[in-house]
Amino acid sequence: MVIGTITDTLGHQIAGVSQGLTGLFSAPVIRLGVTGLSRAGKTVFITSLVANLLERGRMPGLEAARTGRIEAAYLQPQPDDTVPRFDFENHLAALTGPKPHWPESTRAVSELRVSFRVRPAGFLAGLAGPRVVHLDIVDYPGEWLLDLGLLSQDYADWARDALARAASRPEGADYIARLSEIAPDGPHDEQRITALAQGWAEYLRAAQHAGYADCTPGRFLLPGDLEGSPALTFAPLPQGAAPRGSLARECERRFAAYKAQVVKPFFRAHFARIDRQVVLVDVLEAIHRGPAALADLRQAMAGILSAFRPGRNAFLAGLMGQKRVDKILFAATKADHLHHSQHDRLAAIMGALVDAARRRADFAGARTRAMALAALRATVEESRMVDGVMRDLVRGTLLETGAQVALDPGDLPTDPARLLSPAATGEKAWSDGDYAVMRFAPAPLTLRAGEGPPHIRLDHVAEFLFGDRL
Repeated sequence: MVIGTITDTLGHQIAGVSQGLTGLFSAPVIRLGVTGLSRAGKTVFITSLVANLLERGRMPGLEAARTGRIEAAYLQPQPDDTVPRFDFENHLAALTGPKPHWPESTRAVSELRVSFRVRPAGFLAGLAGPRVVHLDIVDYPGEWLLDLGLLSQDYADWARDALARAASRPEGADYIARLSEIAPDGPHDEQRITALAQGWAEYLRAAQHAGYADCTPGRFLLPGDLEGSPALTFAPLPQGAAPRGSLARECERRFAAYKAQVVKPFFRAHFARIDRQVVLVDVLEAIHRGPAALADLRQAMAGILSAFRPGRNAFLAGLMGQKRVDKILFAATKADHLHHSQHDRLAAIMGALVDAARRRADFAGARTRAMALAALRATVEESRMVDGVMRDLVRGTLLETGAQVALDPGDLPTDPARLLSPAATGEKAWSDGDYAVMRFAPAPLTLRAGEGPPHIRLDHVAEFLFGDRL
């Protein structure tokens, strides 16, 4: 795996030992990574999860909440002083205010700590008092996650694959045409390489808008304070001769610098410290976009998940700072866009999309699960007679127009292969018609005391990911 190729320095190992020994005498910490691709709903997921952990009236599936063993839950300052705090309060206000709206997407790493005071269970209940357990939730931009797959590629591999994808998409036509005017083995020129990098970034933004998932390098989409730096000023070129001082050689050098100075530090500082992981995916949008988008999503997920180190967190490994993800949840979001009778089918498609990664994780000793969820329920279900046939509908407010609609979202196939096979063979469209997707606005809420926002299976998500630690 990619992670196995990264060697920590002796200083990292010593720091890991120190942190491990400190952990023996302090409250236990669960470090939960929330990852996923653009528009998968990471910000809404974290906001609703935290709100429902603080007010647990809608969390019967979380055993410690159902039995009342969670005496209190409260927010504390996150332990990493250099990581921005997840803006929970403003995001919750956006979702639950008098004019609810979806909050802005993740644009940087952020973190939030939720602490629980929990009574022990079993025979320890009468022998020990409540203990404190910390849940550190770390949010990553989905665009940056795509870069983890680059760690196992050299420039030639990445450029070949990236150009092949661009050539197969209408959004890549302008960049491919521009390459005909470029001599990769010619002398490096800063204006030319800057123009190429800008052209590649424009293509990535267009491809992402069209629903494609595999758009690398991810920092070209969200450059932050690295915008304009040499590490973000390169582009894929056709492979051939690359003499010293050539445009191709400089692109190759900057690609290596991007991995060494941008991707690996991000990995070491944040991603490698995760011990529980949820991967959010907007499967319905990919299905709506067609077989090519679903195939692209499957490839992107494979690249991301190759960076995990699944397995059981052994005692000694924890002391040495060598953490492994021991639980991974693959979650198809926006389940409220479907009638509940379709949720099992959506979960099955999610599981099939990441089947290879799940098998690797299971073999390494990690527990995995695929699930369909809605972090914030924006629709309600109803049944109505339509043309003499009783139909199961979902009703909500359309995001674009504000109109209230009740619609039949259609049926997903019971066998995921009916979608994955056409995607794998390069079909242009689904043979049995289109799968329509509507975009709903969050509904106005009236929450009773002790209740968090309405959701679908968020309590089961919490139970799987960290219920055993409570």
